[in-house]
Amino acid sequence: MTDQSKYISKLRGAKILVIGGSSGIGFGVAEASLEHGATVVISSSNIKRIEDAVHQLQASYPSAHDRVSGHQCDIGNPETQEANLTQLLDKCGKLDHIVWTASDSLAIKSISEVDIDFIRKAGATRFFGPILLGKLAPKYLNPGPASSITFTTGSVSERPLPNWVVLNSYATGMQGLTRGLALDLAPIRVNLVSAGGVDTPLWASVENKDSLLKSIAAATTTGDIGHVEDVAESYIYLMKDKNIAGSMIATNGGALLLGPT
Repeated sequence: MTDQSKYISKLRGAKILVIGGSSGIGFGVAEASLEHGATVVISSSNIKRIEDAVHQLQASYPSAHDRVSGHQCDIGNPETQEANLTQLLDKCGKLDHIVWTASDSLAIKSISEVDIDFIRKAGATRFFGPILLGKLAPKYLNPGPASSITFTTGSVSERPLPNWVVLNSYATGMQGLTRGLALDLAPIRVNLVSAGGVDTPLWASVENKDSLLKSIAAATTTGDIGHVEDVAESYIYLMKDKNIAGSMIATNGGALLLGPT
């Protein structure tokens, strides 16, 4: 006699596309999805990073060697975004879940220095791409509430930071986009993960990275910076729970409970 596995098997056999899955949180979601028995396709703009990530996943999960693959997709140019996303989805075929963790360098700039080109560039991957995915995804997702799209935002959407006005605007906008798409794409579920400070390669371009991450950790109730293997659990939950739609999960170490440091 064997134990039942109705909870841990919910993603077994599912096909999941992780856009932005070659590093950081997206890579963690890919790992967790493989551990749950899913087939995973990762995508990013850099083919070398994709190849390295696929090889790393196959090495970590030898039994899942044939359940992981990757495709290049440049989503940073608004002029070609829709065509490139369509090409990516065509390569993937039918899907059960799409996770969007794609991002770019943090667009931090004083409002006095912002111009329209900066605003457009900052929103290409973080906001315009998710809208276009909402347009395209229903054709590729299996119908019904077992399928989902999960987007990503940050806790800056709820607590703005100085010089983050452009990023904050898009981050907050993701909450409205998620709720709107949950209505428009029903019964396909659309949800959002709001992450606080997480130690990922995204911070590499930020000045004083180490001191900034330390200050973020000090401003949490846990006393620690977020770790990918913990934050990835939120995405797994949102894919597994067929009863959650138009909702946001916050994973920020309790930072919103404390005042600024």
